[in-house]
This record gives sequence, C-alpha cells and structure tokens, in this order.
Amino acid sequence: MKRYNTAKNVRAKVGMTQVEFAATFGISVSTLRHWERGDRTPHGAARVLLHVVAKEPQAVLRALAH
Repeated sequence: MKRYNTAKNVRAKVGMTQVEFAATFGISVSTLRHWERGDRTPHGAARVLLHVVAKEPQAVLRALAH
C-alpha cells in the first residue's frame, strides 16, 4: 500500500470512526490505531482489504451487508 493511502485516509474516505471501521472490517481497534499512527504496517490480507476499501468502498460495504 502506498504511503499516501494510509489506514487513516481509507477510514476517512468511508466516513467512519475508528470503532466503526474496526467493527465493520474485522480489525481490532488497537491494530487500527497502530496503523494510523504508523507504528505498524498492515500486511497480507489486511493490506489487500485496505486497498480494496480505498478503491471501491461502497462495493465492499455492500458485500459485507449480505
């Protein structure tokens, strides 16, 4: 994931709080906070999820709603 496409930017794009974003996408709030501070970097499936949410947030939200 490119540096400008941070977890915080992705979360802001979908207009959710940290708690909402974490619950919606199955991420612990603690992990999300570490990503947003830059203490840690998402890897593997989490990185892919953030990339897809960044590109097509509404599609992911629709898919998760079913």
